[in-house]
Amino acid sequence: MALPGLPILRTVEDARARLRRIAARLDSNQQHTRQVETILAAVREQGDAALLDFTARFDGQRFASPQELMVPPEAGPQALASLPAKLRLALETAHSRIEAFHRRQCPPDIDVTGPYGERLQRRWRPMGRAGLYIPGGRAAYPSTVLMNAVPAKVAGVEKVVMVTPPSGDGSVNPAVLAAAALAGVDRIYRVGGAQAIGALAYGTETIPAVDVITGPGNVYVTMAKKAVYGTVAIDALAGPSEVLVIADETADPDLVAADLLAQAEHDPLAAAIVLTTSDHLLSRLLPCLTRQLETHPKPATSIRSLQDWGLAAKVATLADAVKLANEFAPEHLELLVARPDALLPRIRHAGAVFVGPETPEAVGDYLAGPNHTLPTSGTARFAGALGVETFMTNMSLIHYTHQALAATGEHVMAMAASEGLHSHGESVRRRLKKDCGQNP
Repeated sequence: MALPGLPILRTVEDARARLRRIAARLDSNQQHTRQVETILAAVREQGDAALLDFTARFDGQRFASPQELMVPPEAGPQALASLPAKLRLALETAHSRIEAFHRRQCPPDIDVTGPYGERLQRRWRPMGRAGLYIPGGRAAYPSTVLMNAVPAKVAGVEKVVMVTPPSGDGSVNPAVLAAAALAGVDRIYRVGGAQAIGALAYGTETIPAVDVITGPGNVYVTMAKKAVYGTVAIDALAGPSEVLVIADETADPDLVAADLLAQAEHDPLAAAIVLTTSDHLLSRLLPCLTRQLETHPKPATSIRSLQDWGLAAKVATLADAVKLANEFAPEHLELLVARPDALLPRIRHAGAVFVGPETPEAVGDYLAGPNHTLPTSGTARFAGALGVETFMTNMSLIHYTHQALAATGEHVMAMAASEGLHSHGESVRRRLKKDCGQNP
């Protein structure tokens, strides 16, 4: 087995340059763009017929009719009942913890009475339909089902539908079906890729159009979500997963290696990064990675990820590490240092922070409670985790009184005049004249 060629750098500037290259690893591809546009146009124009064609072409599944795209409603409960007891308990525990945390996210309405009796409100309401994209085919992600479906249900979404690519025999993984049943998903369809995003956005004869699409996918799924944004809402444009570990001399090299591999095994494009003040850690890291890869059932993905997009860098101080981390804005940030709480006030940009040696990223991936659908590729600078609000809209309510209009109307007219909007001012002036009993 080839040793992992993890780049080891020893200056902040070299580390910064490498981090910038990692952040830019998903530059746009015009060929992908054209393919996605063609697929979306076909789904919009041909509906189910296009879905059947693309499912046969890309997934190797030739369904005889559009009805075969829909998973029978009883499949989820049956899968849940048939799960091994250990896995069922794990899913139930995860569901309970995720639901409890997300219930605390429900945003409160605002209802304010102003100084002149005017009533000002902001009301949150659930969207009517949500579409969840769950990666499938060669892999199964029941955790992703829970992390997307639970906040939708907590928000009060009326219809939650799920799309996922069929596996080689045309089925959907039983654990995925079981998680969907636990979370209350209403309908499941065996369709994936850009065509599934098009179906959720535009609707077909079989799959209803939704108001919001959430969930991760490959580059085609991501580009399709970008293309349909505006027709529907989306959660984010998810890139390859990433972890950045800040470690000092107290960090266990074996645990750091395990956490890097937990990220690298996701995808050849995943990024596993460690910034450390410890020469000892740097000297032990490659031997620890090599030893753990010897017993890994699928080491090739991790090795390629570490070679292409990994990084271990020496920094002089933890302050240097925090500065680089804030610039990179990682999806996952681990603090494996003696005093992690002391670093927290300086962390500005990260999707999720894992504090201390007893908090591997994996607990957040599965059942800690906060959502594991997080901003990637530096978008943590302006975005956060998927949550209950993703599946809700808010509207303002303004109920003025005569007294309030009389007290503030002159200001409205002055501002309207400054913007050259005559009728804006007139709409207030005429009301005030009527209130005074004058002919407007």
